[in-house]
Amino acid sequence: MSVESFEVIYRRACERKGGKAGLERLLSQPLSAAQVAGIPDDRFLSAMTKKVFQSGFVWRVIEQKWPAFEDTFFGFDVEKVLLMPDEMLEQKATDKRIVRNYKKVMTVRANALMIADVRHEHGSFGKFVAGFKAAEITQLWLRLKQHGARLGGNTGPYMLRALGVDTFLLSQDNEDYLRKHEVFDGGISSKRSLAAINNQFDNWHQESGRSLTQISQILSYSWGTNRANR
Repeated sequence: MSVESFEVIYRRACERKGGKAGLERLLSQPLSAAQVAGIPDDRFLSAMTKKVFQSGFVWRVIEQKWPAFEDTFFGFDVEKVLLMPDEMLEQKATDKRIVRNYKKVMTVRANALMIADVRHEHGSFGKFVAGFKAAEITQLWLRLKQHGARLGGNTGPYMLRALGVDTFLLSQDNEDYLRKHEVFDGGISSKRSLAAINNQFDNWHQESGRSLTQISQILSYSWGTNRANR
């Protein structure tokens, strides 16, 4: 099955969502590269931690407990987190105000270290992220997976989207479309598959002039059960 033009996908999404106006109301607007570059490092660490804890857990529970997470980890100030010894992290992992998961608690310091390393080279983590173009976004995913803690799979991309960084998401519907239209085969997380998928999204980006975020949402709305995963 050959890949459809973005115009065909867009028309089908409009039909399913009550016309053009109905569809457009559902779409998100990502931040500009300049805005991404201005995101403070502590907000990246906060978003990383939230997505790590939400993975495999009830998201709304983490949302309810999030003020306690912010307090427990000093507002995710990178320098303060890096000064936390193992004993303190072990103590945090027993705090009933947050989710008591020792391995996930340890990712806070590990990801703070990654952010600090990137900041040393690029000035800030936001500036580093802002440097990735649409055609390179899965390279950023892989960097998060390789150098971060528990940021592989969908966790890294969901973290980026939560902050407003322009990226597509591999929701169940999007994966099903891409697989059935033979954009990739085999494992979806391999470098080869991600490169092919990234290339297809970049083609639609060039065709439509839309952000990866909106292309991803429109594709989901046009296919399957509409798991857009904003």
